[in-house]
Amino acid sequence: MIPRYAVSTGSTATRDERGGAVAFAGYAAVFDIVDRAGDVVRRGAFSGAGVVPLLWQHRGIAVGVLSVVAEDARGLRVEGVVADLELARLVRGGAVAGLSVGYRATSVRQGVRRELLAVELVEVSLVAVPMQALARLEVLRHPDESQDPEP
Repeated sequence: MIPRYAVSTGSTATRDERGGAVAFAGYAAVFDIVDRAGDVVRRGAFSGAGVVPLLWQHRGIAVGVLSVVAEDARGLRVEGVVADLELARLVRGGAVAGLSVGYRATSVRQGVRRELLAVELVEVSLVAVPMQALARLEVLRHPDESQDPEP
């Protein structure tokens, strides 16, 4: 049996004692939640978004790859692998659990809050402190393990 531990979201994730790369899934943005800048992403904002680079703190070269970038009912769901060994260790240990999006707004509605209606997704980043509190990793596993962690 694979030992389990709770990441900062309170969800259960697989602990991988082997080290190396780590696969993950989570939400890079959640719809209808005000972020720390006062922006709100609306459903459909990422319509047509494809796979983009995975960065660390919105800077530098890619630290891994994304295999899935898609909207669902909750937000922008992403899946990928963190290949940078030091960052993978921090992700596995729960020290880095935030996700964030880099984008160019193409359609906004300004009211009390700036509503992002359509954006051009440029990158997704692993971050120490996400702009949107619910933008977090939810599932971790070794890249060689099956997609569905044990219950």
